[in-house]
Amino acid sequence: MRTYPKFKVAAMHASPVFLDTAKTVDKACSLIEEAASNGASMVVFPEAFIPCFPIWHSLRAPGFNHDYFRRLAAAAVHVPGPEVRRLAELAKRREIVISMGINEGTTASIGCLWNTNILIGSDGRLLNHHRKIVPTYMEKLTWANGDGAGLRVVDTPLGRIGALICAENCNPLARHALMAQGEQVHIATYPSTWLNGGNMSLAEGVRIRTEAHCTEAKVFTIAASMFLTETAKDILAEGDKELRARMDAGERNPTMIMGPSAELKAPVLRDEEGILYADIDINDCIVQKQFHDLAGYMNRFDIFNLTVDRSTNDPVTFAPARGRREHLDLDLTEDPAGAWSRAPQAAE
Repeated sequence: MRTYPKFKVAAMHASPVFLDTAKTVDKACSLIEEAASNGASMVVFPEAFIPCFPIWHSLRAPGFNHDYFRRLAAAAVHVPGPEVRRLAELAKRREIVISMGINEGTTASIGCLWNTNILIGSDGRLLNHHRKIVPTYMEKLTWANGDGAGLRVVDTPLGRIGALICAENCNPLARHALMAQGEQVHIATYPSTWLNGGNMSLAEGVRIRTEAHCTEAKVFTIAASMFLTETAKDILAEGDKELRARMDAGERNPTMIMGPSAELKAPVLRDEEGILYADIDINDCIVQKQFHDLAGYMNRFDIFNLTVDRSTNDPVTFAPARGRREHLDLDLTEDPAGAWSRAPQAAE
């Protein structure tokens, strides 16, 4: 008889060390060690945790934020890269699955960043690499569009895991793409607060989206939100009392873990940093699927047809070369045969 996993998950309601990649990775590793020592088999960090969420775009006009962008670009994480390798080594040593939000850089451009979530297996291997499909509102000033390559559910010893970043969790097509791949554990990551007005409560949105996906997909959802510290507020305000007051008045986003009938599996974390633990039993999804199974009997795939393009969004594609210049990559300071120093012969 088929059996399904039971395990403990840890959701990090935590703050990075603002714009400091090395110290943020240090902090992340310390939190992972703590969670592993407390019996967690999986840890989930918030959106853009390394090295921070670009909240400055909610505070000032774009022309006043160039220095922040330069610092963020300089602190970007590359996949693969030394920061990811350190996390992978820790995942393998502690036999723990790590979901991490990063600001991802690329060698193709020193000014291109993505809002990325990586999933590292307990064997240290990269299981998924998802770039947020479309940055939200002011985020477009920092991050480039992602692609569909990471819209996948991965099969692990803990169950079938998928992940979406912030507003992607209110995109029904993105959610269905994961649901239809047999998702059992859903990761949803968020920033610390929403300071852009518009009569929008992202904190309430986190709850609604989490309940909706649990109810529709019959999955467990780990929603991890960042925490904004007093130190980070001081850095961002730069002595401006009005900006500091706006951040103080901002509604904090919650970190929560829900089950397949949208029941809370642990008390919500909101107003202080901490690690939220909960026990997950994938068997709990089975009866809920009997009621509503939108990846099975409760749908009409002869009527509805969703196609997902998983092509990577690369800036250029090169055709296979039919030949190459043989002297490329030669050390031109070496000329053992004298071929390079001989003068060319004049034409007859």
